[in-house]
Amino acid sequence: MQSASPDELGALNLPHYTAEEKRKRIFAIVAASSGNLVEWFDFYIYAFGAIYFAPAFFPKSDPTAQLLNTAGVFAAGFLMRPVGGWMFGRIADRQGRKTAMVISVVMMCAGSLLIASLPTYASIGAWAPAFLLMARLLQGLSVGGEYGATATYMSEVALRGQRGFLSSFQYVTLIGGQLLAVLVIVLLQQVMSDEELRAWGWRIPFVIGAFTAVIALLLRRTLHETSTAQTRANKDAGTIRGVLRHHRAAFLTVVGYTAGGSLIFYTFTTYMQKFLVNSAGMSVKTASNVMTVCLFLYMCMQPLFGALSDRIGRRTNMLLFGALGAVATVPILTTLEDVRSPVAAGALILLALAIVSFYTSVSGIVKAELFPAEVRAMGVGLAYAIGNALFGGTAEYVALGLKSLGHESLFYWYVSAMMVVAFFVSLRIPRHPSYLRHDH
Repeated sequence: MQSASPDELGALNLPHYTAEEKRKRIFAIVAASSGNLVEWFDFYIYAFGAIYFAPAFFPKSDPTAQLLNTAGVFAAGFLMRPVGGWMFGRIADRQGRKTAMVISVVMMCAGSLLIASLPTYASIGAWAPAFLLMARLLQGLSVGGEYGATATYMSEVALRGQRGFLSSFQYVTLIGGQLLAVLVIVLLQQVMSDEELRAWGWRIPFVIGAFTAVIALLLRRTLHETSTAQTRANKDAGTIRGVLRHHRAAFLTVVGYTAGGSLIFYTFTTYMQKFLVNSAGMSVKTASNVMTVCLFLYMCMQPLFGALSDRIGRRTNMLLFGALGAVATVPILTTLEDVRSPVAAGALILLALAIVSFYTSVSGIVKAELFPAEVRAMGVGLAYAIGNALFGGTAEYVALGLKSLGHESLFYWYVSAMMVVAFFVSLRIPRHPSYLRHDH
C-alpha cells in the first residue's frame, strides 16, 4: 500500500499563497540553490581535476598511488563534515539559516583560492600536500555546514503541497555543481594540451570557483530568514543535547540511510569517472564526456522524483531506493567492467543514477521532516555529515584500495550491503512525519 505524504494529508487545508508570496518563495529557492551550486562546484572540481594535479603534489608514486593519495585528502575533507555540521547547525538554529549559509560560502571561497595558489611539491616539498590537506579541511568544514543549513532553509521556504518537488532543487544544483566541474574540465581538455593541464591548467577551475562564490554570497544576502526569534531562543536550539535527548531515533535513522545514500551517490558520480578509466579502459576524455551526459540527465531527474514523493510519500521513495540499490548495484558495476561502448556504459550508469534519484531527490526534505525547527539544522546537518563522512567521503579511497589489492569486486558487494542497511533503516521513517506538516 502506498503511504500518503505529509503534503497529501494537508491537501484539503493547504494555505492560500498570494502570487507575490509564491514569487518570493520561488526566488528564495533559486537564490539558496544557486549558492549551493557554487559551493559544490568548488568542492567537486578537486575530484574531477585530481587526474591532472595529483603528480604535482605526490610525484614519487605510480598513477594509482597518486590517485589514492589525492582520494585520501578528498576523504580527509569529508572527515571535517561532522565538525561543520555541528558548527553550522548551531549557527543556523541559534543565529538563523541565512547567516549560516553566508558564512559557509565565504569559507568555500577561501579554500578554493588557497588551492589555486598552492606551490607544488617541486617548489616546497612536503609542505605542498600539507597545504593541500589544509585547504580541503577548510572546504570540508564549509560543505559540512552547507548541506544542513540549505536543506533546512529550502524545506521551510518551499510551498506546501510541492515540498518534495521544490526541495529536490537542492540536488539539482548539487549535481549541477558536479556537472559544471566536469564541463570545465572538458572545455580545458579541448583548448589545452595534457602537459599544460598537468603543469598549470588545473588551477583555472579553482580560480573560477573562488570568483563565482562571490556571486553566491551576493545572492544569499538577499534571502529572508525562515526561523523565528522564538525557536532561536529555545534553550535546546542548535544543541546536540536537544537532538539526542528528544530526537535520538530520528537522528540515528538519518545517519543510517545517509550512509548508504552517500556511498552509492559518490560511487556513481565522482568515482565513476576514474572507474571508467582505470577499470573499463576508457580514455580520460571519453570518460569525462560520458559523465557529462549522465550527470546532466541525472540532474533533470531530480524534480521528477521529488514530485513523485509528493504523491507516494517520502518513506516509499526511500524504500524503493534501498531495495532497488541492493539488487542492482553488483550487476551494474560488474557489467561496466567489461563494457567498451560509451553509449552502453552511459545507459548502465543512468540506470544506477535513476535508482539513486529516489534518495537524492528527497534527501533534504526527508530529513527535515523528522526534526522540529529549533534543532532542525543541527539534526539534519550533523546526522548527514556523520553518515556522509564515514561512507561517502571514503568511497573512492575504499574502491581504489581494494583495486590495488586485486579485490575490486568486494567494493561492489560493500555498496550493495549498505543499500540493504538503507532499506531496513528506511522502515523506521514514520509514515506521516508531524514536523513541517503545518508550517506555512
